[in-house]
Amino acid sequence: MLRIYQNSYRRTAKKAVVYSTKVVCCNHSTLCNITASNYQRTGRGGSYGGQQHQRQHPEFLLAGNPARGWSLPPPSRGYGMLVVRIIRGALKLRYIVLGGAIGGGVSLSKKYEDWKDGLPDLKWLEDAMPQGERWSQFSRNLLEVGSVVKNAIDIAKEDLKAKTTVAALGISADESRKKYDKLQGQVETLQTEIMNVQIKYQKELEKMEKENRELRQQYLILKTNRKTSAKKIKKSLIDMYSEVLDELSGYDTGYTMADHLPRVVVVGDQSSGKTSVLESIAKARIFPRGSGEMMTRAPVKVTLAEGPYHVAQFRDSDREYDLTKEAELAELRREVEFRMRASVRGGKTVSNEVISMTVKGPGLQRMVLVDLPGIISTMTVDMASDTKDSIHQMTKHYMSNPNAIILCIQDGSVDAERSNVTDLVMQCDPLGRRTIFVLTKVDLAEELADPERIRKILSGKLFPMKALGYYAVVTGRGRKDDSIDAIRQYEEEFFKNSKLFHRRGVIMPHQVTSRNLSLAVSDRFWKMVRETIEQQADAFKATRFNLETEWKNNFPRLRESGRDELFDKAKGEILDEVINLSQISAKKWDDALTSKLWEKLSNYVFENIYLPAAQSDSFNTMVDIKLRQWTEQALPAKSVEAGWEALQQEFIHLMERSKKTVEHDGIFDQLKAAVVDEAIRRHTWEDKAIDMLRVIQLNTLEDRFVHDKAEWDKAVKFLEDSVNSKLVQTEETLAQMLGPGRVKRLTHWQYLSQDQEKRRNVKGELDKILKNDAKHLPTLSYDELTTVRKNLQRDNVEVDTDYIRQTWFPVYRKYFLQQALQRAKDCRKAYYLYTQQGAECEVSCNDVVLFWRIQKVIKVTGNALRQQVINREARRLDKEIKAVLDEFGDDEEKKSHLLTGKRVLLAEELIKVRQIQEKLEEFINSLNQEK
Repeated sequence: MLRIYQNSYRRTAKKAVVYSTKVVCCNHSTLCNITASNYQRTGRGGSYGGQQHQRQHPEFLLAGNPARGWSLPPPSRGYGMLVVRIIRGALKLRYIVLGGAIGGGVSLSKKYEDWKDGLPDLKWLEDAMPQGERWSQFSRNLLEVGSVVKNAIDIAKEDLKAKTTVAALGISADESRKKYDKLQGQVETLQTEIMNVQIKYQKELEKMEKENRELRQQYLILKTNRKTSAKKIKKSLIDMYSEVLDELSGYDTGYTMADHLPRVVVVGDQSSGKTSVLESIAKARIFPRGSGEMMTRAPVKVTLAEGPYHVAQFRDSDREYDLTKEAELAELRREVEFRMRASVRGGKTVSNEVISMTVKGPGLQRMVLVDLPGIISTMTVDMASDTKDSIHQMTKHYMSNPNAIILCIQDGSVDAERSNVTDLVMQCDPLGRRTIFVLTKVDLAEELADPERIRKILSGKLFPMKALGYYAVVTGRGRKDDSIDAIRQYEEEFFKNSKLFHRRGVIMPHQVTSRNLSLAVSDRFWKMVRETIEQQADAFKATRFNLETEWKNNFPRLRESGRDELFDKAKGEILDEVINLSQISAKKWDDALTSKLWEKLSNYVFENIYLPAAQSDSFNTMVDIKLRQWTEQALPAKSVEAGWEALQQEFIHLMERSKKTVEHDGIFDQLKAAVVDEAIRRHTWEDKAIDMLRVIQLNTLEDRFVHDKAEWDKAVKFLEDSVNSKLVQTEETLAQMLGPGRVKRLTHWQYLSQDQEKRRNVKGELDKILKNDAKHLPTLSYDELTTVRKNLQRDNVEVDTDYIRQTWFPVYRKYFLQQALQRAKDCRKAYYLYTQQGAECEVSCNDVVLFWRIQKVIKVTGNALRQQVINREARRLDKEIKAVLDEFGDDEEKKSHLLTGKRVLLAEELIKVRQIQEKLEEFINSLNQEK
């Protein structure tokens, strides 16, 4: 049995309790002193004292941990031990949580498990202790706080570093501003480059769209040929009629032909609301808007047609704009504004170029309307000086068409006397047989004007101008963002409630609303078309007959080829000549490149290498230095320049040779010359060619020994030919200075001028100096200059030293070249002596060696350039020519300038009239079928 005696004492001063326990083992009669504080030494179930007792008494198992089988002390002592354990556990838990938050979830889990294994069964504390999810949330919050703190520290460090850098550099405010301005300039440059790239890509996009249309047409043709029994695509009448007008607008831009086909011409003063009327008829806000600014700068032809979807499309584009979507409406307005501004050229404000578009939608009345720029009475400073006259001329031209329906727009919110358009309309249609008068902004007029005055306008009693009908419309509420549906609803509500149109129960419904106006205009349009179309077709048929007769009389053996067809033919011939570049033989390329290289390099070789080296005591050393400097600096670039000129020369030679063939057509000469000039101007040699040539030339010049007799003979001949060429040039210079010789003066009755006589006297004195000193230096000494002057003074010839030096230069050059020729002759048979003695040869042949090295460099360079021409540059030139041809092909103005003459103009006119007449006949047949 185990008896446990407990002695305790309490110190009240410190409120501390110490327990002393005596354990007596019955079996061993051993007293073991254990203090209560030792029970919790390790924090695990077995205390320090218990462990010590176990070692002394193995058979005695301590209780308190169920696995070890010993019992807790008495309740009072157990309660104290439990409190201590809880406090220590809580403290330890805090450190474990903090470490787990910083170290990660894995470490927290491990520590927590270790701690839990050491605790007694404390399930009753679970309600008081936090749950696992709360601990996880706390851990995540700590990690987030740590991340925020770390970022703040990094930002502070970067800020401190930046401030330190600025302070170290000592950048002032002015310097910072200069750097900012420099960066701003770079940004603007980049923006300009980006804009140019965008323009380039826009051109490419337009080119692809054009190719797509052509491919689509080809596909339709092939599909029609394969399926002859299939139904043909039937165009609507209004589409066919619109195509005829489009052909006429492209043909008759200069108003040279009487175009009397009907269309609705919308005219009015600026800001009178004519564009809004057109939009109301089209049921879409398709035109750009401005506050008092001129927005309509060119005629806009709008073809209205009925269709299942409300869409718009330009004549020269396949894109359809969905008019039910505001985003696409905005894009359409931007495109219209862009086309208007692009059509205005040469500092003009308005243009005659027609912008053609089609609008289809449910309930649209079929007709063709032309919106013209508004009539202005006063010009602003940003307008061209002829803007007012140009608008008047354009408006009169469209209204003078006897079959055009004039839609005269009058602003109802201003005084009628201020109108400019009514006078023009009266001049063109005095009887009012084709004029429809439209009064806009009636809602404003109701507030400002006398109702009786407005009724007079709509009854045709106020203006002397006469019209087929008078209409009143409301096309807006002054809000830019209003939709057409909202405007129409407002218009209907206004006319329903307006006092202007209700008097004694009498209503005029046929004269109000845009819907009634649209119906009236469409009805009048088709009536005019049916009455006049046959007459117009007969007029074009007669014009076609006259043009065909004129063509047969002037060009009986040629087919009528238009400008586009001629351009395509010229394009094929030019590309064929580019292909012929690859057919030139290697020998011909070598000869051309060698000749061009020596032409480019000969002057430098003589003036900067040969002559300075000949004046030096060490000829070979000077030559090596000069050649290396030349090769490292100017020679490769000059070689590339020579190659580029040789390529240009050969291509032009091929083009000139094609002119001598029987099939040559002189009408293409101007176009071909322009294409070749532009392509050659753009073509540049590949950059890396210069570096490659430099390496080849340096390696070639390292060889200073002529290896065989054949090369020696070639070098001697090359030296003689080069010296003779320079000698001829020098003699020509002397002949100009000295005048004609005695024989030529006698036979051709020529005389010497005073200056030529002086030159002859100076030359005589200089010849004496060279005769006395065969190895004279290239310059005259001061004593020699003085001697020459004194000798000439005896003969009463006064000259200065500069005059003597000018004469000395060609005289000495001739003398030197004659000596060089003599050395070349002496060296012709000295090859074997040179091979045996080398540089110490009795006959000085350094000139031959120098020209052998030059000749070898030219040969190697020519070979490298030939390979570059065949392998790369010919293809790159071909690419440039194709790019130029594509640009010229898209530029109608350029083609008109380069392909011109009576033959082209007559063919263009005949083709156009033929197309118009055929389309008119097709339209008439469809119109008769509809009847």
